[in-house]
Amino acid sequence: MNGNYVLSCCSTADLTHEHFVKRDISYLCFHYFLDGVSYPDDLGQTIPFDKFYQAMVDGAETRTSQINVEEYENYFEGFLKRGLDVVHVTLSSGLSGTYNSAVIAKNNLAEKYPCNKVYVVDSLGASSGYGLLMETLADLRDEGYSAEELAAWATEHRLEMHHWFFSTDLTFYVKGGRVSKASGWFGTILKICPLLNMDNNGRLIPRFKIRGKKKVTEVIVQKMQEFARNREDYDGKCFISYSACLPDAENVRDLVEERFPQLKGKVKLFSIGTTIGSHTGPGTVALFFWGDKRVN
Repeated sequence: MNGNYVLSCCSTADLTHEHFVKRDISYLCFHYFLDGVSYPDDLGQTIPFDKFYQAMVDGAETRTSQINVEEYENYFEGFLKRGLDVVHVTLSSGLSGTYNSAVIAKNNLAEKYPCNKVYVVDSLGASSGYGLLMETLADLRDEGYSAEELAAWATEHRLEMHHWFFSTDLTFYVKGGRVSKASGWFGTILKICPLLNMDNNGRLIPRFKIRGKKKVTEVIVQKMQEFARNREDYDGKCFISYSACLPDAENVRDLVEERFPQLKGKVKLFSIGTTIGSHTGPGTVALFFWGDKRVN
């Protein structure tokens, strides 16, 4: 922690608890329901990810619940009482209303704590792409950025974080209404793996229909070659998240490390958490890197 502020996010940044602790990033948990029972999205600590995704495969009903205003107020106030400012970065407003809840909570506390400030930033990102943004903010904090400077940097550069996803299992895309039943049936028969990315409004947009895992693995890495900062000389960090399909994620990782020899460290793999995973189901792989500003 910087001496006078705390860096914070939501659990939907999909890093591990240990990683957040190591980088001194505080987080607040979303909630999800499994067959009507509420659980915290606590990075697989209450229900391990393998059991969560198996429950989905076995037919369990899932739904999610964002962090509400009261939860944000209680969370922020814990820091403000200690005389700390807060830089809190939220899950994309294109996917959730949590940004608005955080802003309302911040405004509700402003008069009570006039000497300290909460900065709320919309990540316009999700999963470990949002996590990679947090990782970079932690680096800048450690370099000496003030709370105000860090919030400004995040707002200015958030659209340079690229999110590319593919799915090898359309079951839950059909169930959630994002893919029609007919398209899902034909897609499954033809082994279609949709490739999606995050647009400049922080929404997940289907871009291509790719046939087969091998081909979609190649294409997703080609997108990194096309958009990454300095292209194949990319020297930043790269994160991958996945939902119960580790071998597929490892194939993408191996290809990225082969194509980008200047990477800053090895590619890090993280499980897609229970909030994002409630909508994707198993079989999703997501690739995150810094690149050109997203424009559509």
